[in-house]
Amino acid sequence: MNSNITQEQLLQAKETLTNLVHKTPVLSSEVIDKKVGADLYFKCENFQKTGSFKFRGASYAVSRLGSDQKKNGVTTHSSGNHGQALAKAAQLAGIRAYIVMPENAPTVKKQAVKGYGAEVIICESTQAAREKTCRDIQEKTGATFTPPYDHENIVIGQSTASQELFEQTDNLDYLLAPVGGGGLLSGALLAAKFFSPTTKVIGSEPLGADDAYRSIKAGKRLPQENPQTIADGLRTSLGEINFEIISENIDQILTAKEDTIIEALKMMHHHLKIMAEPSCALPLATILENKSMFEGKKVGIIISGGNVDLDVYYESLK
Repeated sequence: MNSNITQEQLLQAKETLTNLVHKTPVLSSEVIDKKVGADLYFKCENFQKTGSFKFRGASYAVSRLGSDQKKNGVTTHSSGNHGQALAKAAQLAGIRAYIVMPENAPTVKKQAVKGYGAEVIICESTQAAREKTCRDIQEKTGATFTPPYDHENIVIGQSTASQELFEQTDNLDYLLAPVGGGGLLSGALLAAKFFSPTTKVIGSEPLGADDAYRSIKAGKRLPQENPQTIADGLRTSLGEINFEIISENIDQILTAKEDTIIEALKMMHHHLKIMAEPSCALPLATILENKSMFEGKKVGIIISGGNVDLDVYYESLK
């Protein structure tokens, strides 16, 4: 499936998004480097528009719509970052967005989506209800469904974060990205394949939500089973397209324990002086649990987002 995605498409996406997305900074910390024995370069997508890398994929997907599709707008179901990203991308493109959100989604996220000009439709907090509500909206409005990760244009858009990181650094030995649905990691793998083939790409996942690790090991896509992790952005199952790209190109999936995830979150807070979602701590957490593997290496890390639930965030730092 991924053989259809070309280097030219990735370059086109980067060109398309040049004036739409922020070129996010890369941070480093001597203290963290000494603790892990490696040179780490943190790509800060928490500073991206709408607060996460998701804006890249959503913006590129919207840019690829035909004129008739744009007239009818876009729709998706999301309790968080993708909904905000698609709402903002639609607003900038001057088209309608219908975002289906579960009733238990945080109020602050519902308000953020509305603030970007989208229509929020509340549904029951089940996957079936989310999907049915989206289908109803499609039938009623003709809006184009835009999924959060299981779509080629989303993956191509997400690749631009890694493309930028390769330009901002020299000869990375490793690139680590958290993996939930797999959009960010799929994009990182394709960017490395075309623009930095000597860089090994590793997915980072919570031990309590390790469907990607199990899927790669089994050679088939296995669903997430009762995920138990503070990293709420990584509780979803791998998408189909994403599994294909990851299984064909990945070097390794590493997992981390919850205590290590919290330790990594604290390190990033104290030494990088940034607020990042728990999901973003996974790459650093997996390095902490595998120090010998990365010793003396140059390692890129994508910090995926900064849309935190403050109560959960500060509780985790105690």
